[in-house]
Amino acid sequence: MSEITVNGQKKLVLVTGRAHPKLAEDIARELDTELVHTDTRTFANGEIYARYSESVRGCDAFVIQSHTTPINEWLMEQLIMVDALKRASAKRITVVAPFYPYARQDKKGRGREPISARLVADLYKAAGADRIMSVDLHAAQIQGFFDGPVDHLFAMPVLLKYFKEKLDKDTLTVVSPDMGRVRVADIWSDKLGAPLAIIHKRRDPRVANKVSVHEIVGEVAGRTCLLVDDLIDTGGTIAKAAEALKAAGAKNVVVAATHAVFSHPATELLQADFIDEVVVTDTLPLTADKLFPKLTVLPIAPLIAGAIHEVFSDGSVTSMFDGAA
Repeated sequence: MSEITVNGQKKLVLVTGRAHPKLAEDIARELDTELVHTDTRTFANGEIYARYSESVRGCDAFVIQSHTTPINEWLMEQLIMVDALKRASAKRITVVAPFYPYARQDKKGRGREPISARLVADLYKAAGADRIMSVDLHAAQIQGFFDGPVDHLFAMPVLLKYFKEKLDKDTLTVVSPDMGRVRVADIWSDKLGAPLAIIHKRRDPRVANKVSVHEIVGEVAGRTCLLVDDLIDTGGTIAKAAEALKAAGAKNVVVAATHAVFSHPATELLQADFIDEVVVTDTLPLTADKLFPKLTVLPIAPLIAGAIHEVFSDGSVTSMFDGAA
């Protein structure tokens, strides 16, 4: 049986959608268990079907899905998998969405706009989810959209370990690519013992993915600048920020992000001369066409597996982050 039994009572079941099976397999390996096989199909008309190959009655189920392109199909698949678990009498169902879908639509910027991140939370609840687990939410307020526990995990420990071993803190400056990331960049600054710089940008609300960099607040000349963000989509923000830093005299520009969305033309933009390295985690699958020499991909499975273990054993997820979660 693909399960872990504790005291002969609780049963852990891991299932995965088809978006990023390797991540789910890595998580299962970290937990020393196996994924429960799911018969998942897409019919000719686009409808999705899911059925589990063994009993899940009374289990503590974790439904893993990474929301990459085509994001709507993978979201629907996860909802259907949750519904199947509920109807099969699973005791508790946790949605594991390393990259929360529609997270950037977390508020109304203008009239007649949706708050799609809230809609997604409502969909998870309606499908039968009891809990949500995600990594580096675009906005912390999303935790309040779901009427139940939300485990907000931070990839910072994974990324920090890499940079502490590689970068010289004496010549390092942590840079926030915009005002919205200042709080996160400030935490990075404290953890690395490096000064903070901020890039002020203005985005045209009428033109998607169009960014203009204005000015840099902080000392960057002659220093290695570490640009930190939660995700890279088209790469426009990061590319403009890196270009501005090099123009201001930065010696090196290294980019760190949790979620590698990498929509076109991100791969091309991130290979520009003014970017020296890009470091991301594998919360989202990266196809061969999205890989390039300057890219370093760090595994996120140990972090997610640790959180699943804490939830399953009624432990503390917060303790994984020194009380920061």
